[in-house]
Amino acid sequence: MAPDRTRAVFPLVLIKPSHYDDHGYVIQWLRSAFPSNTLAVLYGLALDCRQRRVLGDHVDIVTSALDETNTRIRPHRIARMLKNGCGLVALVGVQSNQFPRALDIARPLRAAGIQVCIGGFHVSGCMAMLPELPPELKHALDLGISLFAGEAEGRLEEVLRDAWQKKLKPIYNYLTAPPSLESAPLAILPATRIKKTSGKLASFDAGRGCPFQCSFCTIINVQGRKPRHRSAGDVESIVRRNLSQGINRFFITDDNFARNQAWEAIFDRLIAMREQEKLDIKFVLQVDAMCHRIPRFIEKAGRAGVARIFIGLESIHPDRLQAARKVQNDIAGYRKMLLAWKREGITVIAGYIVGFPADTPASLLGDILTIQRELPVDLMEFSFLTPLPGSEDHLCLHEAKVPLEPDLNRFDLEHVTAPHPRMTGMEWEKAYRDAWAAYYTPEHFETVLRRSVTLGRYVGGNLPLLMTWFYHYCFLLEGVHPLQGGYVRRKYRKDRRPSLPTESVIPFYFHCLVDLAFKLNRHITLARWIWRHGRLLRRLRRDPQARNYRDAALTESGV
Repeated sequence: MAPDRTRAVFPLVLIKPSHYDDHGYVIQWLRSAFPSNTLAVLYGLALDCRQRRVLGDHVDIVTSALDETNTRIRPHRIARMLKNGCGLVALVGVQSNQFPRALDIARPLRAAGIQVCIGGFHVSGCMAMLPELPPELKHALDLGISLFAGEAEGRLEEVLRDAWQKKLKPIYNYLTAPPSLESAPLAILPATRIKKTSGKLASFDAGRGCPFQCSFCTIINVQGRKPRHRSAGDVESIVRRNLSQGINRFFITDDNFARNQAWEAIFDRLIAMREQEKLDIKFVLQVDAMCHRIPRFIEKAGRAGVARIFIGLESIHPDRLQAARKVQNDIAGYRKMLLAWKREGITVIAGYIVGFPADTPASLLGDILTIQRELPVDLMEFSFLTPLPGSEDHLCLHEAKVPLEPDLNRFDLEHVTAPHPRMTGMEWEKAYRDAWAAYYTPEHFETVLRRSVTLGRYVGGNLPLLMTWFYHYCFLLEGVHPLQGGYVRRKYRKDRRPSLPTESVIPFYFHCLVDLAFKLNRHITLARWIWRHGRLLRRLRRDPQARNYRDAALTESGV
């Protein structure tokens, strides 16, 4: 049959931008650590719009999904692909630290007459909390870039229709009406995209919104405090759709899955898939520190295939948490909660904030020693207390006219962006570095492995790899937080921040060779660390006395 030449094509290019390192180069990897949930959501919505023919029966929506953390973005090539300005480039899920890079991608596209829209937490957070648009959003509007605030379910088709008619509105603001997620189009990405992440990890959100009111959080002001959720059937469909393309590992991106009203129905579906159909599926979750109080939650999480969980402990000081209104954290219950997860053989990753107003370098090091001694945590992630645009903390500082870091690129949770009452900027940065070094010592590596063997039904051999990757590879070797890490750093000479000069060919590649030689030497050291701790883990598994190991963190009494 001859092709139908009367059909028109509308190209939709979805781009999740990265951000710049301290030398001005895009942070990009051969394989990035985590997939973008927003990219999966928008791709699924675009497929739904195509299927429903929202631009008319004679128009095909052809969607491309690009994640800059693992794919090089070349705006001029994209401009040539979108001939005569037909189509739309949507920069999605743009966080505050990614907004400067998003603008740098958008400028040459706009110069070529390409329609561009930017959405994500920075746009939504600023529009939700600030009395007027900040300068960077006004600048985007001056460039002819459209801004999208809120969530795209039920709204993407309006943007596509406007773009098809080349009549994009300057602002699309849907913050006041969060959409229902039940029966919403499924979040999905092609396997070719997912395989660019470590472990071939797919992501989806089973719910959005959080009932708590932490002052440093942006989610409650962007997604709301009333939790919404997908049905258990929809979650099963997402998992099965990924299984059909060879993907069986998942990151459920809910800020707090324990507060998802459908958690038990979702777990029951996953348990049935694992136990009755014998499907090999595993998950990473984010939960709060009170989840152990929910009957059956942790036990069913283990049966459902949860392999790792992230918990935002944030601090071990009640006064710090009260000041930040993170009242849901029960300090006395930390140990009981962590032991419950560990007994299911689940790896525990905890977040800790460096820089609450009462913190000092000495108090922070004391906190780390207390955590090592008292809490059965496997991995720790440290971050600066950062007044992210869209949070109450940012609004308060903005209204008080407190001088903040002017470069949004540094709002990545690992740079100082605001003054501290008890530490200088240099002291605060050193305290952050010292926190990582104090936790990830050889002695504590061994302690974590001993505790895991003592408590866990099964201890995966990837724990030594994760511990080494978190600290020695991401933090020490590559100088990035594990959340924005990956495997094998990629750096392109011309992909440098426009405010910095493009390096000449010879100096650039000479520095790359020197860097490569240094990293190859360090990789040998890393391999030795992994081998050494892997050998210890294997020895502990074989040792019948290993389960008799006890320390303060393995008792039921609270901290």
